[in-house]
Amino acid sequence: MPSARFQPEASLAFSFSDNYPYKRGSLIAYPFDWAEISYQYTDINNALYSDSPLFSGDQTFKDKSFDAKFRLLKERGYFPSIAVGARDLAGTGVFSSEYIVVSKMLNNIDISLGLGWGALAGNELSNPFTKLSSRFETRDFEDDSQGGEFNFNTFFSGKAGLFGGIEIYLPNAHGMRVKVEYDGTDYSEEGFTELNSFTFEEIRKASSDFNVGIVYPFSNSLHLKLGYTKGNTLNFGFSYFANFRKRNAFIPKNDPVTPVQNSEIVKKVTSKEKILLYKATLKYLSERDFFVQKVDSSENTLAVMYSQSKYENYAMAAGRVTSILNDISPEHITNFKLVNTNGGISLHQIEVPRLAYNRLKDNKYTDLLSRVSEVKSVDDESKYEFEPKSIFPAFFWRINPALRSQIGGPSGFFFGDLRLGIHAEMLLKRNFSIVSSSSIGIFDNFDTLKNQPNSVLPHVRTDIVAYLKESRAFAIKNLQANYYMKPRKDLYLKLSGGLLEEMFGGIGFEALYRPFGNNFAIGTELWGVRKRGFNQLFGFQDYNTLTGYINYYYREPNSKVLLAVKGGKFLAKDSGFNIDLSRRFKSGLRMGAFFALTDVSKEEFGEGSFDKGFYFFLPIDTFFSKYSKGEVGFGLRPITRDGAAYLNHSHHLWGVTDQAQSNNILRDWDSFYD
Repeated sequence: MPSARFQPEASLAFSFSDNYPYKRGSLIAYPFDWAEISYQYTDINNALYSDSPLFSGDQTFKDKSFDAKFRLLKERGYFPSIAVGARDLAGTGVFSSEYIVVSKMLNNIDISLGLGWGALAGNELSNPFTKLSSRFETRDFEDDSQGGEFNFNTFFSGKAGLFGGIEIYLPNAHGMRVKVEYDGTDYSEEGFTELNSFTFEEIRKASSDFNVGIVYPFSNSLHLKLGYTKGNTLNFGFSYFANFRKRNAFIPKNDPVTPVQNSEIVKKVTSKEKILLYKATLKYLSERDFFVQKVDSSENTLAVMYSQSKYENYAMAAGRVTSILNDISPEHITNFKLVNTNGGISLHQIEVPRLAYNRLKDNKYTDLLSRVSEVKSVDDESKYEFEPKSIFPAFFWRINPALRSQIGGPSGFFFGDLRLGIHAEMLLKRNFSIVSSSSIGIFDNFDTLKNQPNSVLPHVRTDIVAYLKESRAFAIKNLQANYYMKPRKDLYLKLSGGLLEEMFGGIGFEALYRPFGNNFAIGTELWGVRKRGFNQLFGFQDYNTLTGYINYYYREPNSKVLLAVKGGKFLAKDSGFNIDLSRRFKSGLRMGAFFALTDVSKEEFGEGSFDKGFYFFLPIDTFFSKYSKGEVGFGLRPITRDGAAYLNHSHHLWGVTDQAQSNNILRDWDSFYD
């Protein structure tokens, strides 16, 4: 039963439960300590996948839905915590319900009591909201629904019911607790209750309104659960929880900056001639994974233009460059000027006074250092005396395991494709590169995977199974040439062409205006693309289109929530907009949700009615003790459809220019001395 309890913000959790006839997996995210958003995937074992036994085969019904819960009042003193929530939002309505619940901790007993609607109205009470409006008297769903819609007219409507529970933390039992619930589930409304074209077995009727269970914390993160529900059903499950609010939340780092040996001797050498200082800068920064592009020394300032591909934390990267320059620079250098670049374009400039840096270093007083340092947009880039010779073309590559998957469907629950991924980049100039991502198949179980797209729109995404099956041996995910430009301050351009993503290739451009000291950016992109062959090599199909968008970004300064709006013409030639809301935490965790609406009707869009989903991404170095760039993540949408699909070209300007806005540097300033 629901409670008004929440995990801390920046938490991710996974839970699984087996409570016949339901096997349910849940991904749960906490973007704030007052908000819980979850994605539910439920295997309903008493019903077929569809009303066609031939199509369903031996697959049972799979339900996908979103749940949400929000805290209205935080527990303090005599006041309980109060929360409101909804289940099966924008889903099929099989588990649709809303609730208001209060929770109060008394010594070692956590007590919850709530009022539920829909599938939680089993212990019937009169609906108090009927006194406000007659619309709350009945709970009716639209007959022509494609599923996936927000049925706001049904919220808190129809009959209401009481539910509750107590959770007793056993003394000296390492967090073990016993739970007793007054079950508010209306088993005549939840799931498939009667025999019909879907259902081959009726749900077991409840013989008791009370559930009992026990929770055993195997560790702080992993909890095992065993219960007895409805008076006749044994259930079990587990949950895993992790919090990523703090930096290095998962594995502590053991990757300190390496100081320069014999620093005083090096300083004496570099004081003799500028060229010796320049060469020392190149040598010692290169040894520590910083790529020096230009160096200049005028009067008392040492200026270094550099790029790096190791640190996601730009303040830490700048701090480590400063540490090395401090170790090698002669005494007359009293100021360091650091210019960071990416894609051959300058993005930000940090000026650090050397005396203040050294005085504050031992106690790591980064707040005080920020007062005397300057973080700003880049000044004139032409005034550099020393520019190391670069050898082009330059090649970079890496190999790693890769996995492609298809979850859910009449053919089976999970289909996977284990692969060897090959990522390469050829740098022709500092601002001109060719990037590629390809993979070789090792093992898959795609033989029985069916492909029956029923979309009436151009198949820009629903042919996914054909792409997976016909590219099993070798696949080119993308092969893209990128040319970057910065024609004026805060304005960035990118020209691209090639195999832009798994399903489309073509040419196009992107422009982004990103003022350095502001919280917004605005840009545009335009692409002429053609659909790629199913084997994901160099062939193309007949379908082609011109697609383009206006992109707007705004980061709200208090909540740190990023709003990203993409409006224009999508790949299936439908027009509309995509809205994405996300939040980033100190650890680098990004979690967000999106939805899109276009000018296609819900009938044309098909099952799901409109595009929606959520995602989370973590830096790769979260799981290692060494720093490295890149991220790994997971995105979910209830179903893949063709409407509102946009081009997923790589190296989009919003990501390339991430360090071209002051808030993305200052947010991590406390790590400057790390």
